[in-house]
Amino acid sequence: MTTSLQEKLNALQGFSACDISDALLKLQKTPEGSAPRAGHLADFAPYSPTIGRNTTQPKIIAPASTVKFIPKNDPIPELASPAESHGFPAGTHWVDWAEPGTVAVIEQPAGQHCAVLGGIMAVRMKTLGVKGAVVNGRVRDLAELNECQLPVWARGTSTVGTGAEAKPGVRNVPVSLGGVTVSPGDIIFCDPLEGVVTIPRDLLDPVLEAMPKLVAMDDKVKEAVSQGMNVFDAFKQFRTKI
Repeated sequence: MTTSLQEKLNALQGFSACDISDALLKLQKTPEGSAPRAGHLADFAPYSPTIGRNTTQPKIIAPASTVKFIPKNDPIPELASPAESHGFPAGTHWVDWAEPGTVAVIEQPAGQHCAVLGGIMAVRMKTLGVKGAVVNGRVRDLAELNECQLPVWARGTSTVGTGAEAKPGVRNVPVSLGGVTVSPGDIIFCDPLEGVVTIPRDLLDPVLEAMPKLVAMDDKVKEAVSQGMNVFDAFKQFRTKI
């Protein structure tokens, strides 16, 4: 029987962001032995519906939709595909293209001090059925963000509106979040306690297969250590290749 995407996302709820990174670390290790970032989107903090890490909010897990902001004086990038797919047609606002059922992943140019997401944008996203937003940059209007209850993760805050430095460039293109590329359709996993990770869409099934095995190994290690075994021997006995 074919498992739907939603069933797979529901299965992820039983794991933590750390479990996902452990699986990606195994799956993405190169022959040379170097390892990638294992999906970790570093230094993002929750700003809505509560500020700061906590255990009271649910995990937000959904496919990514993306928006790439550019400096306000830069030309809009030329699009290889029709503007209807990746641009913002004249007479429309970027947030009105937000996609229901996704986590909006927003890339802001490095070094800017304005916000690219505020209260009005968050309310519109919430109304459209967006699951949450991960902003590689700054947000503002924290009281309004908290009031509308859209889950928002960001790197920082500002009091300054977007138009001071930035403008929307393109949508549904790969974006970079601190050196990790997120493509539309990749899975965004916002863990309110541990942080944010992304799962490449083509690795979702292998991650779901690997995680229970890795968690079971660690459970055996913890039990052995609690009974007095040293960590070296516990790892040797219970941590095996998957």
